Amino acid sequence: MQKNITATIITLNEEKHIKEVIENVQKVCDEVIVVDSNSTDKTVEIAKALGAIVIEQKFLGDGKQKAFCEQFSKNDWLLSIDADERLEEEAIKKIQGLSLNKNTYEAYSFRRKSFIGKKYIRQWYPDRVTRLYDKSRCVYNVDGAHASVQSDNVNDLNVDMLHYSFENFGELVEKAYRYAVEFAHIRHKEGKRASWYDPFIHGLGAMFKGLIVKGGIFGGLHEWHVAFASSYNAYMKYVVMLELQENEYNEK
Repeated sequence: MQKNITATIITLNEEKHIKEVIENVQKVCDEVIVVDSNSTDKTVEIAKALGAIVIEQKFLGDGKQKAFCEQFSKNDWLLSIDADERLEEEAIKKIQGLSLNKNTYEAYSFRRKSFIGKKYIRQWYPDRVTRLYDKSRCVYNVDGAHASVQSDNVNDLNVDMLHYSFENFGELVEKAYRYAVEFAHIRHKEGKRASWYDPFIHGLGAMFKGLIVKGGIFGGLHEWHVAFASSYNAYMKYVVMLELQENEYNEK
């Protein structure tokens, strides 16, 4: 069993998930650090009772918050995991068998199985994510709404993480719009510009990818719901960018 990995988890009102995720990572980690953004539920209480180190920190953004965790770990190897994620049993066994101090890899990635409620979303698989990494050798990219570990030396493990991403489809649509707005503001700040046709191209492209390229068309009605939500997200990203450009022009 690994004894040289620190699990890092960022939280905000995650009392529904925090117990299971901590108990899950404790199978491979000898330290758990929770950076909490002023939860008003029992997240902190539960985490402390399970032996986690809890640090309070106002939310800095997804990437910056996860990078903030690094300074508190006693280990160089970190397992960055969200409260709504779990390691499958095969992934746990794989990590337990790794010789982290005797390899040339800087990081490891996992396939990720995502669910809405209890429904597995075929078109989102494998959604590979890099989550186990050596903080002394990797750079955490903190830009964007969903930042990630940056490394050119990643071992892609053929094991899965489970991602209980949304409780229902209403939550999916609500977050699709929020993510679209975040994306648009980030891209606009970076100097990116959209054309009038971008909402249509990207919206239709997202639906085609989900249903045809990723095989969602064969997965049942819920896969169609997801494809429409993804299309809406892609469409709104560029609608909001066009609005920002128009407002910028009118201010001149």
